Amino acid sequence: MNMDELKNLNPKNPGSWPWLAKMLAFAVLFLSVVVAGALFDWQGQWEALQAVQKEEESLKETFLVKKKQAINLDLIKKQLIETQESFGALLKQLPSKSEMDALLTDINQAGLGRGLQFELFRPGAETVNGAFAEQPITIKVTGNYDDIGKFSSDISMLPRIVTLNEIAISPSGSGLTMDAIAKTFRYLDEEEVATQKKAGAKAPGAKKP
Repeated sequence: MNMDELKNLNPKNPGSWPWLAKMLAFAVLFLSVVVAGALFDWQGQWEALQAVQKEEESLKETFLVKKKQAINLDLIKKQLIETQESFGALLKQLPSKSEMDALLTDINQAGLGRGLQFELFRPGAETVNGAFAEQPITIKVTGNYDDIGKFSSDISMLPRIVTLNEIAISPSGSGLTMDAIAKTFRYLDEEEVATQKKAGAKAPGAKKP
């Protein structure tokens, strides 16, 4: 069958077509139906595939966010542990209420051990600040320059935290006089902490839990 024969085919009367033209038309029609059906069926699957791919991307993003949060959480936990350990080490440097007398004796002995003469050694009233209590000690010692310097160094080397504040040094006879306020700190025991909480709860303007 040549092109001229195909051009001369009457589309309104396919029954008169040669059998080869009929077979060719049937094949084209069959393929068209198959392709159309496949496209119609695949369209739904293609949309479903795109939806699954979008969901996969969303899950990946969620996973990365959760992973980052988990890493940050581990870091925060590590920092918290380190802070607790540092706080515990610092807490060990604070005397308890029963150890304060021994600490005051250590401060006094540090001066006497350097040959200083105490003109004044007067512990003041404690000031409570949160879970700690601060006690000032007004001191006045006389001695030479080296001994006063070594006494100050000895104070900083005590196993408990003691600071020297408001230091004033003036000539006195053949030596020097140092006036200062030594401050030491102690942690409150459980009973004192409970008392502080009760006092805070009863204070005017305190919010009820």
